[in-house]
Amino acid sequence: MQTKPFSISRAAYLVLTILGITTILVYSKDYAIPFIIALLVWFIIHELRENIQQVPWLRRNCPIWLQSMIGFVVINVALFLVFQLLIVSMSDLLDSIDIYEQNLDKSLLQINAMTGVNVTDQVLTYIKELDLAAAASTLFDYVSLLLGDAFLILLYVLFLLLEESVFNYKLDALYSDEKKKKKIVALFQKMDHSISKYLTLKTIVSLLTGFLSYFALLLIGVDAPAFWAILIFVLNYIPTIGSLIATLFPALFAVVQFGEFGPMVLVLISVGLIQVIIGNIVEPKVMGDSLNISSLVVLLSLTIWGAIWGIMGMILSVPITVIMIVVFEEIPELKPIAIMLSEKGQLKTLADDPD
Repeated sequence: MQTKPFSISRAAYLVLTILGITTILVYSKDYAIPFIIALLVWFIIHELRENIQQVPWLRRNCPIWLQSMIGFVVINVALFLVFQLLIVSMSDLLDSIDIYEQNLDKSLLQINAMTGVNVTDQVLTYIKELDLAAAASTLFDYVSLLLGDAFLILLYVLFLLLEESVFNYKLDALYSDEKKKKKIVALFQKMDHSISKYLTLKTIVSLLTGFLSYFALLLIGVDAPAFWAILIFVLNYIPTIGSLIATLFPALFAVVQFGEFGPMVLVLISVGLIQVIIGNIVEPKVMGDSLNISSLVVLLSLTIWGAIWGIMGMILSVPITVIMIVVFEEIPELKPIAIMLSEKGQLKTLADDPD
């Protein structure tokens, strides 16, 4: 097959397209992120629905719409409980903010005494200028903003479930060719399976990490262990650097709380050991080769989506990349990109699928 020669106009068109898409993504962040989160929740509902269908009695007597509603209610109840716990924990931390500021100054003076050099003068000056109460309030406001977005996400999920019920009728109207229609349906099913499997397994692994970290922090005596466990759970969705950040945050807070470095070392060892064991032993065995994404691509997608959408972009980077690979596999012009994004350059297109 003869390839098209390089053209400056084609290259310029590609660059302008990338710039245009990036600009749209940046300025539509407030609306796009809730929709993508809703889409991921929709995938999780599908996974829950498949688990419900494993029970013969429920499969026979429970209609699809009721199965979806059960999954929807379960997810919303879980999220509501998590947010309530998060708000209570953050309120407790805010009540002790003055003590934390004093302990932080004490810890920095200890460093100064141990080194014999005024290496912390600059840090002390910065800390005095920094209003920790204002920073904590900003974090509290951010959580409140997420709660506000939760209503928009809720609406998106409901409309996605409603749209699902009439989607087949739209496909019938769009494609008169039954073969093309089956290919589109298979593409959506493949995307659904890949994302649902990743989200389910990653959620189980992150829950296990947060659960074990909670008990470790509780035994050490760190304040608001539930808050840090939830933070560890969320940050574990960020590939590569998420586990590192999730370990450093409670460790640094231990210095602020106790005014000494012993508890920080205990947090680093205990939570770090949990992260290493689960991240390097448990997670690879659970995940297997289900994602088929290059490690370099994971890091690059983390950087790119983080630059576009911040922390939420980092959390969503892997699911978005998985969707891109699945779609690009089935488009001849974009298949080379899918090969480059894959782990070993091996793709399983719909044509290769015996089903």
